[in-house]
Amino acid sequence: MNYVNNFLFGYYPYICLTVFLLGSLLRFDRDQYTWKSDSSQLLRAGQLRWGSNLFHIGILFLFFGHTVGMLTPHFVYEPFMTAGAKQLMAMVSGGLFGLLGFIGVSLLLHRRLSDERIRINSKTSDIVLLWLLWAQFALGLATIPLSAQHLDGGMMMKLAEWAQRIVTFRAGAPELLAEAGPVFKAHMFLGMSIFLIFPFTRLVHVWSGFATVAYLSRPYQVVRSRRVGMTPSTPLSQRGPSA
Repeated sequence: MNYVNNFLFGYYPYICLTVFLLGSLLRFDRDQYTWKSDSSQLLRAGQLRWGSNLFHIGILFLFFGHTVGMLTPHFVYEPFMTAGAKQLMAMVSGGLFGLLGFIGVSLLLHRRLSDERIRINSKTSDIVLLWLLWAQFALGLATIPLSAQHLDGGMMMKLAEWAQRIVTFRAGAPELLAEAGPVFKAHMFLGMSIFLIFPFTRLVHVWSGFATVAYLSRPYQVVRSRRVGMTPSTPLSQRGPSA
């Protein structure tokens, strides 16, 4: 069991991150025509609007919430927030947005499986991805009542320390999760596995979403009108009527 724990939470994260980064780069370089979200809106809108909006609101909040919450060192928020208070805040906000995301992905999954036109035009990876996301949301929600049994923030501190040791390449990360419950471990394993399959699914369009932020710093495009028979060297008063 120690060997399995060391592999899943000591080596597997680096395998997933390597495939995630290199796989995304190779797909963008070699197969750009597949770099899209493959929306099925043209087939039938139906539940798409509600499902997609709820799903994206939930998963975006949870992604950034997990990133900030797990990678922020304890000494940064210790002066104004205890570990227990941080855990309670994570449980409330995570539970709310996790429920929104769970409802959203459930609607998307039902829509894709129940509509024959959409199901026929779906790839196997689309359906598998939705099932994985559904299971991930369900596991995340299942950790909330378990977290409520120890509100001192001890387990949350271990999970955050594990993530910080992984990203900073420090030893001893797997040992921090030796006493974590199976639901927590399943939730973390499935989350890493989603990063592993990321480059091979429609999830790659997430990169494009983040890339649009660059448009905020781009200068305005200058558009000039062009008239037939007019040249830049001819003064406006000497130019004849346009055709």
